[in-house]
Amino acid sequence: MTQAGGGALDAAQEAATRKIWVTLSGLPLRFRLEWPFHQSTSGADFWVLHGDIELAGSDGLHAPVAVNLSQTVRAVMPSLEPKDAEAPVMNALRKEVDRRQIEFLRSGKLQPVPFSSRHYDFRRGQWVFGRASDEAMAEFVEKKAYWETRLGLAGASREVPRAAGENAALRDDANRVRVWIGDPAEAQYLQTTPAHVIEIAARLVAAQGLIRIEGEYAEATAGLMSQEERFAAARQAAVEELEKKHAFERG
Repeated sequence: MTQAGGGALDAAQEAATRKIWVTLSGLPLRFRLEWPFHQSTSGADFWVLHGDIELAGSDGLHAPVAVNLSQTVRAVMPSLEPKDAEAPVMNALRKEVDRRQIEFLRSGKLQPVPFSSRHYDFRRGQWVFGRASDEAMAEFVEKKAYWETRLGLAGASREVPRAAGENAALRDDANRVRVWIGDPAEAQYLQTTPAHVIEIAARLVAAQGLIRIEGEYAEATAGLMSQEERFAAARQAAVEELEKKHAFERG
């Protein structure tokens, strides 16, 4: 790869680490993945991708992970390049957080994460991460708009995002943060379509005056941003549920 090409790849990877991926429980996450996938060196029949999940806005809580891709799922993927693999990998990791299978610590204990056929419907030929209800989607949009605006991670680029790893929002000349709610990766996580997410956002969130919608983008209103206590409490409750579950397992 040429120097220019390497620079473009580094820029794309840096953009991916700035992006916020919100879970249904309200945890804002950042991911750093060490592309590419590589075959397991332990003799097992799977591919591995190492990475780290940061609980954004926390005091150093993170989870080093090893994503173990089964051969069964590898066979249905167009490639293991980020353009094809990033969105389902991120969503599989978010789903494992939803299931409280990943523990956030200040130390670096590597946690294996299965990326297997339970995330793929072979009969329909599509990824399955559990379909969210309309009410859950509305709450998700609120959390996404709040955290991406609150953490200010999306303002580094004014270009419209074209892939899951690119910034999910942009900051315009008026210093307004606009959040990309039509992101196909988010629709995949919610197991719906971008159009449906936008429709839900307009019908259940914008109608309450919490966001303003322009095409595929949403802008948080002062009414939404004034609810810091609500979103911080949801994040703290989700963290405590994770800690309680893992403390029980440790005995």
